[in-house]
Amino acid sequence: MKLSDNGIRILKQCEGRVMRNGRHVIYDDKNGQPITTGAPLPAGATIGYGHLIKPGEDFRDGIDEDTATELLRADLGYAERAVCDAITVNLRQNQFDALVMLCFNIGARNFANSTVVKYINNPNFKSARYFNLGAAWRAWNKTSGRVSSGLIRRREIELKIYENGIYALNL
Repeated sequence: MKLSDNGIRILKQCEGRVMRNGRHVIYDDKNGQPITTGAPLPAGATIGYGHLIKPGEDFRDGIDEDTATELLRADLGYAERAVCDAITVNLRQNQFDALVMLCFNIGARNFANSTVVKYINNPNFKSARYFNLGAAWRAWNKTSGRVSSGLIRRREIELKIYENGIYALNL
């Protein structure tokens, strides 16, 4: 399976972007602020929709929307594979989309070891910490150890997609 066009649309909105003069520019993923032209790139330097810049990639002049979308689609490959590898039950497209969005945000290893995966794969699973799938999903709400209102909102959007197939940002 692949992330649907609806999934891509919502993921783009959840990831956000930083633009200047109609072009995506490099920004610091930790604070969402653009990197000053010519400044050294910090760890977490990002462009487009969450694309972490790798050594040798040169985006000093920014990128257009098509390139940002291409980078996102390429970056999604690991999350799509991780979901396919970790989930052992059949999924509807909306469920797959929501899981890919979660995995893209928390990383493949965290996803594979998550209580979310345990709940989905085993309908009889019980957790002492998270009483149901929704609670396990919502637990992924922290960045740098602090609860993030943005991640709380993102988890709710993903859950609406997973549970109801509702691809919308307004909750």
